[in-house]
Amino acid sequence: MVYTVTFNPAIDYVVYISGGLKLNDINRNASEEFQFGGKGINVSNMLRTLGLPTVALGFVAGFIGEGLERGLAEMGLDTDFIHVVEGMTRINVKVKAGEETEINGIGPTITEADMQKLYAKLDAISPGDTLVLSGSIPKCLSGDSYERIMARLDGRGIRIAVDATRDLLVNVLKYRPFLIKPNNHELGEIFGRVLKTDEEIAECAAKLQEMGARNVLVSMAGDGALLMDEAGVCHRIGCPKGKVLNSVGAGDSMVAGFLAGYLETGDYDYALRLGTAAGSATAFSIGLGSREKIDALMASIP
Repeated sequence: MVYTVTFNPAIDYVVYISGGLKLNDINRNASEEFQFGGKGINVSNMLRTLGLPTVALGFVAGFIGEGLERGLAEMGLDTDFIHVVEGMTRINVKVKAGEETEINGIGPTITEADMQKLYAKLDAISPGDTLVLSGSIPKCLSGDSYERIMARLDGRGIRIAVDATRDLLVNVLKYRPFLIKPNNHELGEIFGRVLKTDEEIAECAAKLQEMGARNVLVSMAGDGALLMDEAGVCHRIGCPKGKVLNSVGAGDSMVAGFLAGYLETGDYDYALRLGTAAGSATAFSIGLGSREKIDALMASIP
């Protein structure tokens, strides 16, 4: 079983405006859609698409949280959310009008009592299961929340994947996460460098392994991805061809595809291929990529 944690999920209200956004005037949508957002939720949804059992954990609040929970259930995703008393699950407004802009909500207030409820759910995870921690930590929580979770589960035989940036990522390396997934720019920021070559990226990925990471998956947008696996083998893959329609969820889809590929086969080459295909399928789609598109891209990757 793969469990994901999303501290601050959201319903994304995506509006498309023809002719550009007009300031100080009324704008009317050409079309609109609602998407259920949150990095961990994206990972779980892609895992479900790929046929792996998964449960999305996290926090919801108010009638928006109820709508999010109901919508995910209607999609067939298993969730086990904690209902928070204070505040409201976020609505994020994403405006696409030639140029793009976003207005993101705040989210509910998560208390220490709420965190204890999450710990109780995490304590029930079995050895051999996988846990994905992804995204930022809400301001209402301690910045070491990921560290506290990993310290609690340390030595339990649970694979933990972390998709976070800067200190959130670096500070958990002492707990030897199974997988971390910075992009090449985030990797460079950690070491105060601009990484321009595969050799420089591989060098920094190896340094993160020295600091504790077992596998380092570096996404590189249109340039593909690089994996430094736990045996010290560097894998490099290009990106399949396609028109980028959407960047939201592509990294989450890559994490899900990689984990699905590894859990199914134990083969890092296959895991990297499936992760790349899943991430690209989402980048080439409106919303998360479909299984059909992933399979087609898998066949096209050299």
